[in-house]
Amino acid sequence: MVNSWWEIQIIADPTAEDLLFWRLEDFGCKGTSCEQKGQACLVQAYLPQFKAQQLDLAALALRLRQDALCAEMTAPVVQWRLIDEEDWSSSWKSHWHPQEIGDRFLINPAWIPAPLQTNRLIITLDPGVAFGTGAHATTQLCLESLEMRFSEPLPDAVIADIGCGSGILSVGALLLGAKHAYAVDTDPLAVNATRENREMNHLAGNRLTVAEGSLQKMIEILPCPVDGFVCNILAEVILDLIPDLEKIAKPTTWGVLSGILLDQIKPIANTLEQHGWIVATLWRKQDWCCMNIRRS
Repeated sequence: MVNSWWEIQIIADPTAEDLLFWRLEDFGCKGTSCEQKGQACLVQAYLPQFKAQQLDLAALALRLRQDALCAEMTAPVVQWRLIDEEDWSSSWKSHWHPQEIGDRFLINPAWIPAPLQTNRLIITLDPGVAFGTGAHATTQLCLESLEMRFSEPLPDAVIADIGCGSGILSVGALLLGAKHAYAVDTDPLAVNATRENREMNHLAGNRLTVAEGSLQKMIEILPCPVDGFVCNILAEVILDLIPDLEKIAKPTTWGVLSGILLDQIKPIANTLEQHGWIVATLWRKQDWCCMNIRRS
């Protein structure tokens, strides 16, 4: 049976892009894309029909307008329509193109031939309905942070990826030279996407272990504490996870936390300090930030 999807289209001020992405992700949208349309940007997001009714979408549109007005931005124009699975796949993919991130990465959609001449590490990706295409500022910040961490060879490094989405960060860390990545996500579709992207990047199964769950599942599957971890999810979830991060850490463990808006920095930093972590550096891209942390 063909599954139906809501295609949500939003025309907005380009400065509102990050705010829109955050609200859409919080609503449960998948496969979000963005492109410039003159002086505005067109954001498209997709949601399985069974997850929302017309009234839910109307409430989302109201929240998006309220977000923009509170930020003193022009209110966006929001509309939606139903499409079938095949239309969703082709529509979303048509808006996603190869993208260079940081100094070393090139994110290449799986349905586009990889460039033959490049010095960059190519991450071949088909995220499906999982978060993590490389288009969002938080994913870019995490990949750039991993570049920094692996600027010197770390061939024995083991990392944990909490909320792995498409698996893009795990794959990126392995291409940079990590020995093993353990990845978890509460969404079974994200777990499947990570496994598929592992295969597309020709990574052995014994280098990228993926399981359904959250931090507790990570604690269960890890044979020993990790050298570093990445966590690119919503700030509210990160706050809940912080007390247990020490269970996967050793004194030298570092962490990369993103998915954090600028006005959420203080409560995250305070909670980290209370549980024995220090924010070593804070990187910002638009309205989002990335915390590079270490044990105190």
